[in-house]
Amino acid sequence: MSDPLLPELTPENTAFWTSGARGELMIAHCDACDHAIHPPELICPKCLSRRVTPRAARGSGTVHSFTTNHQRWLPDLTVPYTLVVVDLDGQPGVRLTARLDDADAADVAIGQRVQVGFVQAEDVWIPHFRRMDG
Repeated sequence: MSDPLLPELTPENTAFWTSGARGELMIAHCDACDHAIHPPELICPKCLSRRVTPRAARGSGTVHSFTTNHQRWLPDLTVPYTLVVVDLDGQPGVRLTARLDDADAADVAIGQRVQVGFVQAEDVWIPHFRRMDG
């Protein structure tokens, strides 16, 4: 039985959750209007086309917002940890929320440059970010 806290793989999200095995961050795009779609969907919300395919993103971006959590929601959860909302480079309108791995909460700033990495959990690869500036 899989961990209930991990995402369920579906036709629209499998590329996103498994491409980390190759070191890639896959974002769904509409082939008809080139709209970047996240979270992934099978139908473009902009033009309603069903021609949606995942494309590799650069994986870099800029911190749009962040929060540091001090609450231990699960017994084995290490706190504090910081979650960032990242504007992805080359993916207009796409923001990805993920954990920031290598920074003390006092060192995180809006506008900071980050790069994606992945942590494997069973059959999914969870995006995490690291600061690009040290």
